[in-house]
Amino acid sequence: MLNGKKIVVVLPAYNAALTLERTYKEIPLDIVDEVVLVDDNSRDDTVGEAKRLGINHIIKHEVNKGYGGNQKSCYKKALEIGADIVIMLHPDYQYTPLLIPAISSIIANDLYPVVLASRILGKGALNGGMPMYKYIFNRLLTLFENIMLNQKLSEYHTGYRAFSAEVLRSIDFTYNNDDFVFDNEMISQIFMNGYEIAEVTCPTKYFKEASSINFTRSMKYGRGVLRVSFTHRLHKWGLIKSKLYGQNK
Repeated sequence: MLNGKKIVVVLPAYNAALTLERTYKEIPLDIVDEVVLVDDNSRDDTVGEAKRLGINHIIKHEVNKGYGGNQKSCYKKALEIGADIVIMLHPDYQYTPLLIPAISSIIANDLYPVVLASRILGKGALNGGMPMYKYIFNRLLTLFENIMLNQKLSEYHTGYRAFSAEVLRSIDFTYNNDDFVFDNEMISQIFMNGYEIAEVTCPTKYFKEASSINFTRSMKYGRGVLRVSFTHRLHKWGLIKSKLYGQNK
């Protein structure tokens, strides 16, 4: 705990057996109260590895529900077990768990209710091996989103995020897409609800076992990001009423 707030780390896992141990062993269990792993019907023995490591809560999807569908199960379980701060960390060891104390303290001290670990602040992305086309794609999408959402984030596409329980309860993340655009829909919902988002610099690693989407999936994701950005702006202007935001304007 930090400042009396319960911290739960959630791991949305898919074929993470080879990297899970490295990720889990760097989680600072002196402040993290519980860890939740949701296995999205992996083809490897992710669940067996999670049991061997002694992870507190393990959920296995009997059918693959997608990246967004996996996160829905993660957040539902975290809230169910009484989390005050929820940290979503990919178990592929692309992001270091050693940032958890810094990220958690921002929320625990009521500075910001949401924190994103940015690969773009500094030179972490390219130094860590992010392919150049993905870096350019990331920068262009982020520029467009900042314009459409009237914000100034350095990155919308990180897989390392922390939320206060209040934020997770205030948005209907269960309505969101089950694919990768889920992340962008969440950010849009958070801003639409009037919350602010902090960012911290995060080193990243690209290697064979780290998860990554291919060019075709990247293009599909990009189209989804554009759709979310336009939806946010049109809803904000009152030209449409999207169910993404419930009753909020």
